[in-house]
Amino acid sequence: MLKVRRSRLYTLWFGWYSRRQFRRFFSSLRVFMDPETPRMERGVPVIFHGNHAYWWDGFWSQLLTETYFCQNLHIIIEERQLRQHPFFTRLGAFSLNRDSAQSAARTLAYAAELLSAPSRRQPALWVFPQGRLEHVDRRPLGYFRGTASIAQRVLRERESIYLVSVVSRIEYLEEQKPELFLSLGPPQKLSRDTFPGTERLTSMMEHEDAARLDMLKQTIMDRSLAAAETLVQGRPSINRRVEAWKRMLRFR
Repeated sequence: MLKVRRSRLYTLWFGWYSRRQFRRFFSSLRVFMDPETPRMERGVPVIFHGNHAYWWDGFWSQLLTETYFCQNLHIIIEERQLRQHPFFTRLGAFSLNRDSAQSAARTLAYAAELLSAPSRRQPALWVFPQGRLEHVDRRPLGYFRGTASIAQRVLRERESIYLVSVVSRIEYLEEQKPELFLSLGPPQKLSRDTFPGTERLTSMMEHEDAARLDMLKQTIMDRSLAAAETLVQGRPSINRRVEAWKRMLRFR
């Protein structure tokens, strides 16, 4: 298993690089967020869970952490991919090998250890329980139980843990380049007394994320985007540049 080898310098560079890439390839990155989500208690660990439809998922998790949360970000990446790109261990990534039950168990224990360890920043774990890239409209989402197992392990050491739904969707609207939309739900706080069991919690997370995805899709279809905050504004696409040239020429 590949473990975290965090580097503050690498993290700062990656934040700059991520914004640069989003400005290059997207018209915008917009975020819908429940107002209670940034107000989570710093001393309570949190697991962000959501669908895994795009190659970009690891990039925007870092941007959200920098912008909205004072957290130690950790993210689980499939071991084969992380061995190809070990650089991500410098940003808080560690590996999961689903082909080995013993290795997977070690990963779950390590994730719980990271979330339970004392920290000046809120410990946070970003998980995509589908385990692989799937189409954004696939239903059911098909979540594995590992995320719920991590929460259960954390509650053996901590009194409570937050769970936050965060889903993503990429759409082409009026621009040449696509737009990335993220939607974060309100934090759900679990304690030892309210933990529903791994099977039930997995089902709850899957249904919550599916409902949030459907709601996000409808919001985009209706163009009800006023509540979204633009986290990154992309470079003007060719159609916007042509329009700007035409306006400029009219005034000459």
